[in-house]
This record gives sequence, structure tokens and C-alpha cells, in this order.
Amino acid sequence: MHLSDLAHPNELHGLSVAELQDVAKQIRERHLEVVSNSGGHLGPGLGVVELTLALYQTLDLDKDRVVWDVGHQAYPHKLITGRYADFDSLRQQGGVAGYLKRCESEFDHFGAGHASTSISAALGMAMARDRQGLDYKCVAVIGDGALTGGMALEAINHAGHMPNTPLLVVLNDNDMSISPPVGALSSHLNRMRLSPPMQFLSGSVEESMRHLPFMGGDLPPELNRLKESMRRLAVPKVGAVFEELGFTYMGPIDGHDMGEMIRTFQAAHRIGGPALVHVITKKGKGYPYAEADQVGYHAQSAFDLGTGKARPSKTPKPPSYSKVFGQTLVKICEQNSKVVGITAAMATGTGLDLLQKALPDQYVDVGIAEQHAVTLAAGMACDGLRPVVAIYSTFLQRAFDQMIHDVGIQNLPVTFVLDRAGIVGADGPTHQGQYDISYLRAIPNFTVMAPKDEAELQRMLVSSLQHSGPCAIRIPRGPGEGVPLMEEGWEPLPIGRGEVLRDGDDLLIVAYGAMNSKALATADLLASCGVQSTVVNARFLRPLDDELLHPLARRIGKVVTIEEGTLAGGFGSALTESLLDADIKPSILRLGIPDVLVDHATPQQSFEKLGLTPAQMAETIQGFLQRSKLTTATSVVQQPSVSVLES
Repeated sequence: MHLSDLAHPNELHGLSVAELQDVAKQIRERHLEVVSNSGGHLGPGLGVVELTLALYQTLDLDKDRVVWDVGHQAYPHKLITGRYADFDSLRQQGGVAGYLKRCESEFDHFGAGHASTSISAALGMAMARDRQGLDYKCVAVIGDGALTGGMALEAINHAGHMPNTPLLVVLNDNDMSISPPVGALSSHLNRMRLSPPMQFLSGSVEESMRHLPFMGGDLPPELNRLKESMRRLAVPKVGAVFEELGFTYMGPIDGHDMGEMIRTFQAAHRIGGPALVHVITKKGKGYPYAEADQVGYHAQSAFDLGTGKARPSKTPKPPSYSKVFGQTLVKICEQNSKVVGITAAMATGTGLDLLQKALPDQYVDVGIAEQHAVTLAAGMACDGLRPVVAIYSTFLQRAFDQMIHDVGIQNLPVTFVLDRAGIVGADGPTHQGQYDISYLRAIPNFTVMAPKDEAELQRMLVSSLQHSGPCAIRIPRGPGEGVPLMEEGWEPLPIGRGEVLRDGDDLLIVAYGAMNSKALATADLLASCGVQSTVVNARFLRPLDDELLHPLARRIGKVVTIEEGTLAGGFGSALTESLLDADIKPSILRLGIPDVLVDHATPQQSFEKLGLTPAQMAETIQGFLQRSKLTTATSVVQQPSVSVLES
């Protein structure tokens, strides 16, 4: 069978192991071909090809449910569920998403972009099935990294207390975390322990003993303990943990042995309660460069298949905000042993890998456990350390309560660096960092700031570490503005003070963070039409520089705010509230992300769709100025609505 001819995943049923191995080869070839051209997650999908095919041999996907954790391990799933022909459009505007989306395919049973959600969702589906008296299988596929997330452990604890609710959890262990031995002995013992004859024999013996006259219907504690000890003889240490939590554990098994996996999954489906199959896979399987560097090839920009090297950029780019942050933090840590960097399994993405290499004693990776990271930092701050927590904006949402309860209310000196804030591009709605402005401005005692460029980031980091309370700094994805950087000796910024970048009497433009460069470009376009603008780099969301902004707004009377975040409760709302509270009532236009989901595309395509390029903003502002001439009353508006809602 050729993969391009596959119309439905159930058509794989009945294929021999040799035929399935041929399909696996085609999946890897297509996966590598597309990702090498367009970029995307590479290693995770390559590692689960056989697992996917074996699992789907035992399922009827017209009714059974499969929940893939995160989604970047589900590229093989996408290739056998009707998206082979369109796979060239992976992560491109209007094309196949990099993560699972219920609206994209009937076989994407649950959307996923953040880790550790699969077991909770699959258990919810299983409970809905049982409550409605239906009959279908529910499966969660979770990686060993995602299993470090507290939510996954909470779900396992809950499922283990439901012994009559069939649920299969497939633990994809790709040797990045827990990896007990795999081999013929463990496979044989698992088959023996869970075989129908052994299950029947143990159940029959137990039932017979219960009916002996001197037993009184119950097994004595000694015999119960003996029974449990015998049952666990074939269970490795990691399996014993799951068994104690109420799961039937099976494994570990070779995740590239198709026949063994098919037999094991079939046995697991016969268990009448929660079961966990532990599968050992090799991340990047089938591509030597990805096998050798499993971290580096987790996700890749476009690269040369023959050499494995990234394709060079056509034009040199300034260092990324993440790299500048990492380099600056290393220098600060060298000078102050009390400063500690903390991340939640995203060292490379946040730039903290530089600290890990340079000063490992001042670096902490908690795994996929954002809530724990925040409260851990709070505990450190209580006893004299100065923790810097670097987490993507979209992932820090998961620790909102800890930021309020454990850091904000106690006014502890913890610094948060929110990487990937704003529009992030090809990862789509689950990863857009568009909400942090709104959620940060509500947290008590927080100082919240965003730099206009990478040099200002250096100064903000120093400012936050000299401040006596909690601080948050949002930085965008991608390269900086290319401004000169200092190696050390950075001066702190005065807290709550903005700066005027350009003077003009016709309009006040107040920009926040990375939108300052676009604000200046917009002002240049307006100037060519005779509109002279004052442009202010706000720097701080909390506290706002009322001393600077109030007089300017009162004098000029027309205010435009520009932000790379959602307008609902965003920076523009904060400034509007501040002006109205001071009884200053100018005409106000708020430019940012309206109440929509921003789908996967390049950042430039997203900005165009949102009307946030300088040319588009200049046109919108000219319309605003025309309308402002027609009324003397206070006018608060935002840019025209845009159609970026998901279908």
C-alpha cells in the first residue's frame, strides 16, 4: 500500500508486519521531506511511527478515541488520517496545523498544544462513554517529558481510583527521562502475568479460597500481601509506581517492534480498568542526525536533508531576544551568586541553556511543571535568593494562581521573563503570547515592563533584580532590532518611567514593547501626509508613567495605543482607564489584537491579517483622525475587526 492511497486509517487493518514496516518507511520519508523544507517538529514524530501504526491496528477510528499529548508527536497520525496530500502546507497559513485541532480532522479527537493534558481528556471521554452506556476505547498517548507535569499525575491518580473504567495510557518513553531495561525477559514476563490463563487461574484460586469455611469470605492480610508480591514479580520499579496508583502496568516494550506492540495493545484493551503500556522509543528514529542530537532536532527550521544542517539565512540577523537575555543573565550570575535561573523544560528556547553550560549550579530545570517553577521561585526569594523564571508567555498562563497567591500577594522579589510574547507564527493559537499583558496587569504588587529593543532588555533585567518586589518582562520571539549591546555595566531604568522617541503636535502614539519600531515607522508615514506625531515608548505597563502621559494626552487630545497583545484588558485599556480616572477625555484609538484566535502563519502574515503593519496602521489612524474632527466628545475606538477566527 502506498501512503498517498490511504483514505482512512482503518484501511491499515489486516496488513502484515512487513507491510506496516513499508508504510512506516514512507511516513518517515514524507515527514523528513516536508520538515526539511518548511521547518517544524522532527524528532518526536520520527520516534513514534511504529507506535502509531501498531496502536491503530487495534482501534476502530470511526468510534474509538485517541488523545495525543502536545501534538508534535502526532505528525504520523496526521499522515495516515487524510492529510498526506496537504502535508506540504504544514504550519503555513491556511495549511495543516503543527498541532492537533478538532476542526481540522474528525480523527483529531482533542486539540493539544500544551503538554500533560492527554490523560485528563481521555479519562473525561471514558467517563462520558460509561455514563451514556456506549462502547468505545479511549487512549491517551503521553511522552515521558509530559509525564513530569502535575496535571498528568493528577489525572493518573484520579483514573487509578476508577477500577471499572477502561482507559489505556501509552507512555512514550524516548530515553530522555525514565528508561528501564527492554528485552525478551521483561516482554515474556508481561505476557505471562497478563495472559488470560494466568488471569483466570489467579482469579479462580482467589475466589475458591474466599469460599473456604474458615476464610469467612475474605482473604487474610498475609495472603493478600503474598498475592500482591507474586503479581509484581514481573513489574520493574517504575511499573510498581503505576500499579500502586491503580493501573495495570505493561512493559517496558520495544517501541519499534511492531508485532510486540500490537500484541501488547490487544492485551491492554482486554483489561477492564485503567492500564498503562510503557513503550521505549528512540527520538529521531530513522534519521541519524536526529538520533544523535535528540534535543537539537526536537524541532528544526528548514534544513538540508543530506547534511542535517540548517539552511543559512539569506540576510544576517541580529541576535535573538532570547540569546541576549541568556548572555546577560550569565554575566549577572557571575557577579551575584544569589541570582538563579529557572525554566520549565525550555532551556534552549528561553536562552537559559547558556546559563546551564556556564554556571550549572545557578540553573534549575523543573520539567514541564510551570506551577511548581513559580512557587519554587517564591520559596527561594523568601530565603534570600533572586530567582529569574524564564517561561514562554503561553505556558506561564498555567501558573496564574501561583503568580497571584505565592508571589504577588507576598510581594516577593521574583523576576519573570516571558519569552515568545506576542505573535509567534507557525505554532498557531495554542502558542500565541497574546494574553500576558491582560493577565499580568491584574496581579497585585507586580511591576510589568517590555523593552523596545534588546539593549533596553538588558537594562530592564538589571532593574528587575534591583527591585524589591516581583517583576515581569515580556520579550518577543525572534531577532532583536540590531542595536548596540553592552557586555556589562548596565544602568537600571527608573521604575515606571517612559521615554519620548519623537515629538509632534497632531497626535500622541503610545507604544508598548516590540511595537515601538512599528510605531515609529507609522509616524514616518503619517508625517508624509502632514500629521506630526509624538511617539512615546511606554516601557512600563505597571506602573504607567502618568506624569509623562497625562499632560501629553490633555494637550494633544488625540491618542493612539499600539500593542502586540489582545485588546481586551490590554495596554490600551490600561492607558484609557488611567486617563479617564484623571478626568482626561481625549479621542482614543486602540490598535492590537482583537477578540480572535490568531491561526498559524508567518508573523508577517499575521500582522497583515490583524491590520498591524505600519502602512495599515497609518491608514487606520488617518480614518480615526477624520472621525475625530466630526465630534468633540470623548471617543474610544479600536481598529476594524479582522477575520482570523478559526473555522
